[in-house]
Amino acid sequence: MRRVIFLAAAALLAGCAGTSDPSGTWINQAAIDAASKDGKLREALLAYGPNLEWKLDSKAGEATFSNGFELGEGTLSKSDDEHWKVAFYGDDNQESLAVDGKELIQQASANGPEQRFRRLDPQPAANSPAGSGFERALYGSYLKGSWKIREGQGQGGKVEFQANGLVSGLPGAERYALCLAGDCAAMSGDNDSIWLQQGNRGRELLFSLDDDELQLFEAVNTAGANEMPSYVPGKRVWLLER
Repeated sequence: MRRVIFLAAAALLAGCAGTSDPSGTWINQAAIDAASKDGKLREALLAYGPNLEWKLDSKAGEATFSNGFELGEGTLSKSDDEHWKVAFYGDDNQESLAVDGKELIQQASANGPEQRFRRLDPQPAANSPAGSGFERALYGSYLKGSWKIREGQGQGGKVEFQANGLVSGLPGAERYALCLAGDCAAMSGDNDSIWLQQGNRGRELLFSLDDDELQLFEAVNTAGANEMPSYVPGKRVWLLER
């Protein structure tokens, strides 16, 4: 009887070990939660970044990460019973990953601090672009809800920012994109920025989110003609409340 119990327990433990397979899309939920709570997107991304998403396939031995601006591709292999190694093409740097319950842990390394990721639920399609899972989750949380235009063109109207990057009710805009990293972040300094587009035309605005109040400002370039643009808030274009 004891042998039967022992074998059953061993089988159960073996089944639990199988859950350490990291395959799937994992997102930086901590950054999304911090941004949604405090309204300061750039601060949250800097505090909990730099990586925003991992897309892993243990069977194919493939790993891709996104930091909101760049994609890193490498090979995924098991280094021991608890850890997985990501080796990047043309780069000596490596990352060590481990599954801890519902979290994927990226171990601290020369590239950056320890980071924790949550498995995206539901999982996106296998052919979805790397980074799109984090972006959709962020968009569905950060500016969620129904907004009313208190000041600016379309005053009194309702605005909705959708998780798929569409925006309705905001005059002159049908799509939007939040700046996560890269040139747009460098040009905006400490300010958060958003890109609004309709058809083939678009413009960048700086914004401030404070609880249920969203202010959008003109992006005024203070740099010289031959310098990278450096934007500061100008005239307020819209004041939205939800």
